[in-house]
Amino acid sequence: MEFTVSQVAEVLRGTTEGDATQKIDRLAKIEEAQPGSLSFLANLKYEPHLYTTGASAVIVSRDLVLRQPVTAALIRVDDPYSSFTTLLEFYQQATRTGRRGVEEPAFLGAGSEVGEGHYRGAFSYVGENCKIGRDVLIFPHAYIGDRCRIGDGTIIYAGAKLYPDTVVGARCVIHAGAVLGSDGFGFAPQPDGSYRPIPQIGNVVLEDNVSIGANTTIDCATMGSTVIREGAKIDNLVQLAHNVEVGRHTVIASQTGISGSTKIGDFCVLAGQTGIAGHLTLANRTTVTAQSGVGKSIKEEGVFLQGAPAFNLRDSLRAQAVFRHLPDLERRLSVLERANPKPEKS
Repeated sequence: MEFTVSQVAEVLRGTTEGDATQKIDRLAKIEEAQPGSLSFLANLKYEPHLYTTGASAVIVSRDLVLRQPVTAALIRVDDPYSSFTTLLEFYQQATRTGRRGVEEPAFLGAGSEVGEGHYRGAFSYVGENCKIGRDVLIFPHAYIGDRCRIGDGTIIYAGAKLYPDTVVGARCVIHAGAVLGSDGFGFAPQPDGSYRPIPQIGNVVLEDNVSIGANTTIDCATMGSTVIREGAKIDNLVQLAHNVEVGRHTVIASQTGISGSTKIGDFCVLAGQTGIAGHLTLANRTTVTAQSGVGKSIKEEGVFLQGAPAFNLRDSLRAQAVFRHLPDLERRLSVLERANPKPEKS
């Protein structure tokens, strides 16, 4: 695919500086770009690369003040990062348009319906009485159990597993190796010390525009549904237990684990290796920093948490500052004690 700088600017509703007739046929990072490439500058830390880049054009902010001459054409927009993301989405969609039809062998169970424009890769499996929407892409070796529902435009990558009764909304992305609907970790202790499995009869529900990372596992509910709300983005290697609810447009980074029946609010951010105990509620816009452990509910919106156990970010940073000085404080305390010995008891 090849476009002129002016055509790209028109798509992004931007303005151009420099030669807008140049041809663009690839996207690249600003420090690695070559002629014919389009790049972007969103973080001013990379501004020096703007003056040396080999890119034919660079997307920049409207208010960026140049410190040196540039050879690349500039496309000025309100938000360079979002604009470049728009182009990546366009490119990704364009490269997938050729995938249509069914590769053999592929299995489609009795009573299942598949919408127009779909793709089913070799060795993919769709169980009985499933309903698959339009333009759904199911890559090779994906497994979709009985009675699943998948909305229009969703992509299920190779090796992903959807247990029976899983519901997936429109325009979702489920990456390779993800497992949706496996049994929740429920066992009843017995008098003899053994554990009796508790049947997990619920399901998993993904609303529209949800992204699930590679090798992430989401357990089905014991009863009812484990629910991932609209627009949530789940990274690779995340574990969500039975009956968890994740709010709208919440993002969860890799190696996070959320225990059963915990409810995460809307627009929350859980950084990497976060642990959340069970049966808790996190208010909307809660942010938990990396490697933190949350053991109690958070009722106030917009709170930043850090530590294990996690508490208010500002208090945590103050505590860390004190902790770093503990050896010196101990030394000073010993000096004071030697200089002022306690009187002996009579």
